[in-house]
Amino acid sequence: MSRIAAKFAALKAEGRGALMPFLMAYDPDLATSLDILRGMPEAGADLIEIGCPFSDPMADGPTVQLSGQRALKGGATLAGVIGMVSNFRLHDDATPIILMGYLNPILSYGAEAFCADARGAGADGLIIVDMPPEESQDVAPFATAQGLDLIRLIAPTTDDRRLPEVLRACSGFIYYVAITGITGTRSATSADLALNIPRIRQHTDLPIAIGFGVRTPAQAAEAARVADGAVVASALIETLAGTLGPHGEATAATSEAVLDDVRALAAAVRGG
Repeated sequence: MSRIAAKFAALKAEGRGALMPFLMAYDPDLATSLDILRGMPEAGADLIEIGCPFSDPMADGPTVQLSGQRALKGGATLAGVIGMVSNFRLHDDATPIILMGYLNPILSYGAEAFCADARGAGADGLIIVDMPPEESQDVAPFATAQGLDLIRLIAPTTDDRRLPEVLRACSGFIYYVAITGITGTRSATSADLALNIPRIRQHTDLPIAIGFGVRTPAQAAEAARVADGAVVASALIETLAGTLGPHGEATAATSEAVLDDVRALAAAVRGG
């Protein structure tokens, strides 16, 4: 059983959903992002998404775009992100790690080599935002060969005819994009979630994690209750950005401020 499947099975046995915080690798620098990554499990993260910085993140709003720009300025590369995972695994062999990013850097790296190196470092799954199932032939065979879960995005606009096609090639969990539009711009509504999550469950037994519109502890608790997990990204990045110095550098408050937010989210998810 993969780490992702084992984690969701354990949480189901506990009767609660998962908290999945997002961390942009190298924002604002390698040491700070690695410090936050290492602290996330103890702060209450059940699974962790690591963002792979890209210069043209079409699905992301200003908050995540600026985060990626800081990361690239800080020296981020895809090889460096894989190195972060490897370093994390020296101290944590249990927490599932999902790499989230875009197709172009993977193709530039070499898809076969990327999947092998990501798996060798200890990654468990991939979310490739701009890779629909019909165009996944350059990556999917290599991910499958390495045992990496290929996690698909489902949007509110994904209709019942499209759902089976998307889900057929999915493993690990379903990432439900709770809003139409880019990240960090607005929040999901309870009514939308109540309508769409049961509809998706009719087509799959995979866990469903809700992202793109989850910002507050209360919203995370609601998402984890309605589905199987909550993904929080922009709110954590905003907290990080608010601690940076005048030149975008990390301060003594940066890591702990982000981890304090993770603790608050985790408490809400567990209480919900």
